[in-house]
Amino acid sequence: MRKLTAWVALAASALTITGCSGDSGQRGSGSQDSKSPTSAASSAAPTPRWAAVKGTPRTIPAVRSFKADDGTGWRVSKNARVVVPDGQDSPLADEARRLAADLGGLKLSWQDDARPGDVELTLSGKGKAAKENNAAPASTADEAYTITARDTRLTLTAPTDTGVFNATRTVVQSVRAAKGVPEGTIEDRPDRAQRGLLVDTARKHFSAEWLEARIREMADLKLNQLQLHFSDDQAFRIESSSHPEIVSADHLTKAQVRHLVKLARELHITVIPEIDSPGHLGAVIDKHPSLQLRSAAGVSQRGAVDISQPKAAQIVDDLLREYAKLFAEEGVPGPRWHLGGDEYRALTVQSPGTTYPQLARAATKKYGSGATVSDLTTGWLNDREKTLRKAGVKHVEAWNDGFHDSKVVTPAKDRTVAYWTGKEIGAREPVTYLQEGRTVVNLNDEYLYYVLGQPNDFTYPTGERIYKEWTPAVLRGSKAVPDALAGPDRIPGARFGVWCDLAGSQTTEQVARGIRLPLAALSQKVWDPRQPQLSWTDFKARAATVAPAR
Repeated sequence: MRKLTAWVALAASALTITGCSGDSGQRGSGSQDSKSPTSAASSAAPTPRWAAVKGTPRTIPAVRSFKADDGTGWRVSKNARVVVPDGQDSPLADEARRLAADLGGLKLSWQDDARPGDVELTLSGKGKAAKENNAAPASTADEAYTITARDTRLTLTAPTDTGVFNATRTVVQSVRAAKGVPEGTIEDRPDRAQRGLLVDTARKHFSAEWLEARIREMADLKLNQLQLHFSDDQAFRIESSSHPEIVSADHLTKAQVRHLVKLARELHITVIPEIDSPGHLGAVIDKHPSLQLRSAAGVSQRGAVDISQPKAAQIVDDLLREYAKLFAEEGVPGPRWHLGGDEYRALTVQSPGTTYPQLARAATKKYGSGATVSDLTTGWLNDREKTLRKAGVKHVEAWNDGFHDSKVVTPAKDRTVAYWTGKEIGAREPVTYLQEGRTVVNLNDEYLYYVLGQPNDFTYPTGERIYKEWTPAVLRGSKAVPDALAGPDRIPGARFGVWCDLAGSQTTEQVARGIRLPLAALSQKVWDPRQPQLSWTDFKARAATVAPAR
């Protein structure tokens, strides 16, 4: 029996074929379509035989339920195909092609003719959600899936193509780890709907190729959100037609962004843009110095715009409208957007109204005699959110220190809180936002902040700490909020943040290596609420096998 040369491409994934009956001959690396009942690909084939796949599926994140049955499980064999009974127009067509390629170049069938050795992809859902291609899931139920390995066949079933995609990642990882899928049934779904990575591309330029590799790495781990913080005091990193003057020399072109958004959508990942304001706008101010916030004494604040000036709002709104179109996901509801809102320097002094009288005057003029600088700042974010919603954005969030103690103007009621710290002036406990009825996404800077150079008492987070100590309920420090407020409906998930405060401290390659295990640990903890079964040592070893570095 000759080895199958198509598997050379999967050597990096530790994938080999052994014990397959009738596997003589060579197969090309590209997948082929089987369309005709009379084609060789769809003709009768003997039942393949192989050594039994033993144990439970070995994946990251671990599957939540596996019921073993008697049998040999499923392995890739010479005549195996990926079958989509609903045809090439099915939302599962791209999932089928990707899985076929990932498994070494399997053939494809677009009809209801699954046979021994095949992998069949089917949709169990009804209505609009089941018919849409690469649509953002409405809930974790849309991401659930079932895998059945029985009588040498493998069946992947889910209510949406997102669920089927998740199932294909489980199959690929199981093949990497055990060269197949054990006999039985996997029932799996995520605990939290939002699972992701944030990258600060403003302070440090990351190439499109680097970001693409992270998107593929995230897909391996069933992570589904990538937040790009591309504007800050140091640089503005995406091409702009409305304000080209603010764009830094090293930046992503719009064509590169479109490619990344398209790839992410195909891998069921949502890209979340962030233009932080009214602080962290130094790159804009550098080209528009008249917008710099200055105190009554003439002292300027780096990165802070003077929000009493209409031109400041005009420029930011221009950018929001421009990038809302750029990041729009074709065929799915409007994208998510992060407004920033953190660390506005006007609110870090003891008496904002006295220090910045122009802001105090603007507040009372716009909102009445009782309004303060906090009200003006809250109104600024509300106005920016209105701009985004007019542009079609459906979900808006801001940092927790962008929710101010304002008396006259309140933050938009459906804005999500991205909780990162409790160290700011006037810090509020995360439980207060939950008690207000807000949803809170976890970006806890104690566990989930990878800050280059480790300034201000930050230390590089480890996968081990996340794996052993952190849960989505741990929003601030190491203390969890009460269980009654910690459910997936209140804390929908978490993101791991890469911040480039001291940009030269690590190369982009070092960053990729440094975040690999923390991302794997995060994926486990947001997927399954139970205590992990593996020791950290075993989990780390599994990650090396099923989620190789990219």
